[in-house]
Amino acid sequence: MESLESIDFSGNQLTGEIPQSITNLNFLNKLDLSYNHLEGKIPTGTQLQSFEASDFVGNKLCSPPLLLNCTMDGEVPDDDANDNEKERKNHGVKWLFVSVAFRFIVGFWGFVGPLFICKSWMYAYYHFLDDVWYKLQSCM
Repeated sequence: MESLESIDFSGNQLTGEIPQSITNLNFLNKLDLSYNHLEGKIPTGTQLQSFEASDFVGNKLCSPPLLLNCTMDGEVPDDDANDNEKERKNHGVKWLFVSVAFRFIVGFWGFVGPLFICKSWMYAYYHFLDDVWYKLQSCM
């Protein structure tokens, strides 16, 4: 087992705390625990603090190599205020998409609507398209 250099546990739905015994795996060069449901303090050990912070993202972990410091009892500081702000932004109306859709509908019907209502405009438009098509064919 000492020939094992890399372990990738990312996205495996792991839960709980990282066990202290993981520091005994001092032969590891890479340990990716990102995007699980791990929480608490990252055990202090020789190689765990040398891993990249990206190896621990997507969890509720604290202490180095992450920039988030733990509280006195090893708990991750509560970040509910930021979570509520993110939820409010994500569940709000996407006004950009609403305005693009509205402009498309108004622009489309602003152009096509009169062609259906006024027959003389429709004939003039199709006559224009016919002339353009004829000129394009004569160029080829």
